[in-house]
Amino acid sequence: MTAGALPQGRFDGRTAFAQLVRDALACAAAEGWRELILSDPSFADWPLGERAVADSLQAWSRGGRRCVLLAWRYDEVRRLHPRFVSWRQTWSHIVEARGCPSADEVPSAIWSPGWVMQRLDPDRCTGVAGAEPERRVALRELLDECLQKSSPAFPATTLGL
Repeated sequence: MTAGALPQGRFDGRTAFAQLVRDALACAAAEGWRELILSDPSFADWPLGERAVADSLQAWSRGGRRCVLLAWRYDEVRRLHPRFVSWRQTWSHIVEARGCPSADEVPSAIWSPGWVMQRLDPDRCTGVAGAEPERRVALRELLDECLQKSSPAFPATTLGL
């Protein structure tokens, strides 16, 4: 799958959203996208714990890549997506996890230099996806605003006694 083959336009429903996430990460691996931003208040309803998603992320994880995770809280990620947590620990040198002070500020989105997806209504899982430059720039500006207010979160390892 190529970025050009990824869906463009509106999507509706949890099934369509989950498939978009799977397809986007598979495409990122196949095309070697250098940068990804995965953003959601909690990632609770993302398919991050699925083997196919973990395989795509593993295939994507090569030198020169960078992934930014942006969330309000990571509690649900730890509880629901152990494969993803393991991948994040292994690849902590290319994965930066950030936390925002408010859930309302965090968009539910995937950003890459060539294609983006944003849930406009996370409760109904409706949103838009596409490769249009205006859409990519607008989402990046929104994410950058959130990132400016964020702080480091979701450490790859927990130090303790």
